[in-house]
Formats: sequence, C-alpha cells, structure tokens
Amino acid sequence: MSDTSTDTHASKAERQNPLLKMALELGPLLIFFFGNLRGEWLAKTFPALTAIGGPLLIATALFMVATVLSLVISKIVFKHLPVMPFVSGIVVMVFGGLSIWLQDETFIKMKPTIVNTLFGVTLLGGLAFGTSLLGYVFNAAFQLDAEGWRKLTLRWGIFFLFLAVLNEVVWRNFSDDVWVNFKVWGTMPITILFTLAQMPLIMKHSLEDKEVK
Repeated sequence: MSDTSTDTHASKAERQNPLLKMALELGPLLIFFFGNLRGEWLAKTFPALTAIGGPLLIATALFMVATVLSLVISKIVFKHLPVMPFVSGIVVMVFGGLSIWLQDETFIKMKPTIVNTLFGVTLLGGLAFGTSLLGYVFNAAFQLDAEGWRKLTLRWGIFFLFLAVLNEVVWRNFSDDVWVNFKVWGTMPITILFTLAQMPLIMKHSLEDKEVK
C-alpha cells in the first residue's frame, strides 16, 4: 500500500471519529490541568508522587504519560501519527523530562514556545523556498489551489509565532496557575477562533468546490 493510500485511509478514519480525535488531543491537556489543580491532593493520596516534585511537576509527569497513551491510541485507531501531536509529544517528553530531572518548571513552561516556534519557522521557511508544508501538518484534511495554500500557510506560520510570543508573555509574568489555565482554556479557544476565521479563504480556494462547479 502506498503512502498516499495510507494517508487517505487515515484522513477518512479521522473524519469518521472526530470526537475520538478531539478527545485524544484534549485529553492530555485536561489531565495536565487536573494534575496541577489537585497536585497536593494527589501527593497526599499517592505519597510516591512527592518524589516527582510540586503540583506542576506532578502534572507534567501525568501529561507525559497521557501524551504517550494518546499517540499509541492514534497509531492503533488511525493507523498513523499526526504530525503536530507527534512533534509536540517529542518536545513534551524532552522538556517534561528535563523539568522533572532538574526540578525546574521552566522547561515545561517553554514547551509551547518551542513547539509553536518550530511550526511557525518551518511553515514560513518552506514558504520562502516556494513550498507549502501546511498540508502535511494538517494531514491534507482539505485540498486548495496553490494560491490558497500559500496564503493559508503564511497566516498559520504567523499565528504559530504569535502563540509562541503569547506563551512567553504569560509564563514569565503570571503565576503557575494562570499559565496552566491559559495553556488549557486560553490557547484552544484562540486557535478555534483563528481556524474559523480562515474558512472564507478555504472555501474560496477549495479545489473540491471548483470540481463541483
């Protein structure tokens, strides 16, 4: 079976299981939020967790485990690993591991900055060389003409860099609880609103709509 056939099968599976896909993406974040919120209770209930550190580090450990489980389930159900969750998962393991090992929460706080900067620079860098990599990032969920991909790639590249800067501002100037709330309940709504704002562009440059016409 070719890579194209595999990607098509994966995309079809994701469309058939949108709630599962969303749960796999949001699940680790919700566990991270719960771990930080109830970190002290978890440490008292499971004394072994005190060896990890404070609430944020306990949340980080749970986040790492949940991320691995999410990727494993994605591989089993969808027969592939989505680019964004996979790359994000690698950074979670590296920076989460450093945070726990060095007992320094800075690393996990910088994880969103690293991931978003990586995606932003990759997209804009590819665009500078005349290549749109956005289709690979989103697993070719839709088909656009060349101009549409160029415009959408530029917008997403800038948006990823915006999220990176925003994360730096929040974690460097506010408490751990504020940062965790922003990470879980702030970033997602912002991303959803941005995605919805791109629908007119997607509809205008959609090849599927042009084929129907």
